[in-house]
Amino acid sequence: MSLRAVVRKDFKDVRRAKLLWFVGGIYTLFAVLFFYTGSTGENPRVLLQLWNMSGLAVLFIPLVALVAAYLSIAGERESGSMKFLLSIPNRRRDVVFGKYLSRAAVVTGAILLAFGVAAVLSAVWYPDLELPTFARVVGLTLYFTLAYVSVAVGISALTASRSRAMAGSIGYFFVFNVLWIQGSAFSVVGALRFVFEDTLGVALSSNTESFVRSLSPTTAYLQSLELAFPPGYRDIPAPDPSTPFYLEPEFMLVILAVWVVGPLLVGYWRFERAELG
Repeated sequence: MSLRAVVRKDFKDVRRAKLLWFVGGIYTLFAVLFFYTGSTGENPRVLLQLWNMSGLAVLFIPLVALVAAYLSIAGERESGSMKFLLSIPNRRRDVVFGKYLSRAAVVTGAILLAFGVAAVLSAVWYPDLELPTFARVVGLTLYFTLAYVSVAVGISALTASRSRAMAGSIGYFFVFNVLWIQGSAFSVVGALRFVFEDTLGVALSSNTESFVRSLSPTTAYLQSLELAFPPGYRDIPAPDPSTPFYLEPEFMLVILAVWVVGPLLVGYWRFERAELG
C-alpha cells in the first residue's frame, strides 16, 4: 500500500468522526456570531472579527487537531489493525506521514469552512472585505493548524495505547497552552526564574523570557499575527530595529515550522523501532 492509499483510507475513516465536526461546527458558529454582531455596529470592520477568530483559534484548533489525530496510530496499534496495514506490505513511513496528511486535510477543511462562511458574511454585511488581511490571517491559522496536527500524530506514533495517547495529548495541551504561555510563578517561565534567579543568582532578561514563551506553538502563532494586521491595530507594535531577530514575527514562522516537522520526525523515529507485539 502506497502513501496515497494510506491517505485515502484514513481520510475515509476520520471524516466520519462526529466529535471532530462538532467542534469544528462550533468554531463556524462562533464565526457567524462574530461577523453578525460586528456588522450591527456604527462602524463595522472585518479586522475586529478576524482578531476575535484568531483569539478563539488558540483554544479551538488545538482541540480539533488533538481530537482528530491523537488516535491516528495508537488506536490502530491497540486494536491490532496496524499489523494488517503493515502486512499489505506497507512501510511505517507511509503510515506516519499518510496519517498526517489525511488528518491535516480534514482539520484544515473544518477551519477553512469556518473562514469560508466568514468570508461570505463579510462580503454581504461589511463595506470592505479587507482581503489582504483576511488572507494572511487564514494562512497563519492554517499554519498553526498544521503544527498542532503534527503534534497530535507525533504523540500517537510515540505511544502504543489509547490511554497513553490521550494522556500525552492532554498533558501537551496543558503544558504548552496553559503553563508555557503565562508568566506567573506556576509556569515554565516561573520555574526558570526560580532556577536561575532564586537558586543560581542569574537574572533572566525580558527578551529571554519572551523567547521561552514563544517556543510554544500557541504563542508563536499569536506573535506571528503581527504580520497579518496593520501596525497599531490592537496594540500591535510598529517594526522596531532594536528587537532581537528571535522575537521578530517572521521568526515565529520558523518556530511553527519546527513544530510542523519535529513531532512527525520524532514520532516516525520511535514508531519505526517499536515492537508491535
